Parts: sequence; structure tokens; C-alpha cells
Amino acid sequence: MTNQKNLMRWLAYAVLGLVALSMLLPFAFMLSTSLKLPADVHQIPLRWIPQPPTLDNYRKAVTQVDLLRGTVNTLWIAIPSTVGGLLTASFAGFAFAKMKFPGKDAIFAALLATMMLPGIVTLIPQFVMFAKIGWVDTYYPLVVPGAMGAAFAIFMMRQFFITIPDELIEAATLDGCNPFQTFTKVVFPLAGPALATLAIFGFKGAWNDYFGPLIYISSPEKFNIQQMIAATQNAYGGEPAVLMAAATLAMLPLLILFFCAQRYFVEGVASTGMKN
Repeated sequence: MTNQKNLMRWLAYAVLGLVALSMLLPFAFMLSTSLKLPADVHQIPLRWIPQPPTLDNYRKAVTQVDLLRGTVNTLWIAIPSTVGGLLTASFAGFAFAKMKFPGKDAIFAALLATMMLPGIVTLIPQFVMFAKIGWVDTYYPLVVPGAMGAAFAIFMMRQFFITIPDELIEAATLDGCNPFQTFTKVVFPLAGPALATLAIFGFKGAWNDYFGPLIYISSPEKFNIQQMIAATQNAYGGEPAVLMAAATLAMLPLLILFFCAQRYFVEGVASTGMKN
């Protein structure tokens, strides 16, 4: 029986290893291509290790396509929307988890129902609304909706706050804390793993967003990094290595963020969405 369990365990490891390898192959191909000379990109058979490697593609991606400006513009969108979304989702999640008010369950059900609504359905009404208030070709349509808290983020924070014992809330109340003080001094400091998880999801969504800026941003000097990569493709359509270099640079901030917050991310996923 023990041998059979070990065999099944190693089989599971092998399958997971193959799946992980299949996920990593596109990234390896992207990195390899970004270091190749233009003449070596279409070489058959494929050579994974460039000979010789070159950083000229990265120089073109940074200088000629102005990828640095795209990075700064994206940070202007991603940071406010992520931070605002964390605060809004935390307040709303705490209210749904620990406070009592009329219609709480109905409001929460309506909130969850919005998760079933495709974003494309509300695209035209949102664009018309933002156009009427003069927000087109500004970052407001990309920052404000995210800063107001997504339904998924509110749901995750609610699920996390449910796991906090009611006795802790009651003890804070007995010590003279009002609901706001209870949230800021007792509950919020415990939400580190859940906040780290949502921060990664929120920052990743804002960083990788191409469709939103494509709809609302028309000035080239305001393009985000994904629009800059699209400009790279237009400007260097015959140079895939430059496009791969731009994509590699665009991916680095997300990798750094994930590895820095990996421990909290795993804890947050394990502690949210699984309890009711």
C-alpha cells in the first residue's frame, strides 16, 4: 500500500511538472527570441540559446518605442486603482461580514449577480457617461471604477472577515471602539494575506489592461504599456525580437510583485473563498 501511494504521488508530481513546463515554454520562447539577432529569429530548427545573444532589441524597445513612458503612465493607472480598490473592498467586505443592517443579504446577492454580467454589456453606457462628463482621453475611466471596489474583491474580503471570531469584535466594542475603530485598529491589520492577494490581482489586471485604454485613451503620450507594446508591433512588425523584448520588460514588474508577495498570496488564497 505504501509503495502504491508513493507511486501515485510521484505520478502526480510528474503530471504537475509537465503542466508547469508547458506553462513556462512560451515565456522561455519569448525570452530566447528577445535576445536573438533579427536573422536568427526564424531559424529552423529552433535554437533556444541565442548565439550570440544581443541586448539591442531591449535598447530599441526602451528608446525608440518609449516603453519607459508607457510604464510610468501605467503606474499612474495601476497604483491608484489598486490602492483605492483595496480600501473600498475592505470596508464593504467588513460591513457584509460583521455588521447588521436592513437588506444586507439582498444587497450582497445583487452584488454577486454583477459578477455574472459581461463587461462588454456595460461598455457603451459607461463610455457615453464618461464622454458626457469629459473623462474621455483621461485616466479617470480607468482609475475610478477600479478604485470603487470590484464585486470579486468585496466577496473575497467578506469571506476573509467571516473567519475572524465574533468574540474579537465584541471585545473591541466592550473596550469602547466604534465600528470604524474596530475595523481600522483590530480587523484591518489582520487582513494582510487577503490584501496581498487582491493587490496582486488588482495590479495585474490594471497592468495588463489593453482594451480599456484602447477605448478611452487616444493621445500617444498617455498610452499605457500595453498600448506601447502594440505600437512596437506596428513600428517593428518585421522585427519579432523587438516585440518579444518589449513583452519581457512589461512582464518584469508583475514577476517582482508576485515573488515579493508570494507567501502572503498563498495564505490569502487559502483563507478566502473557502468558508461561508
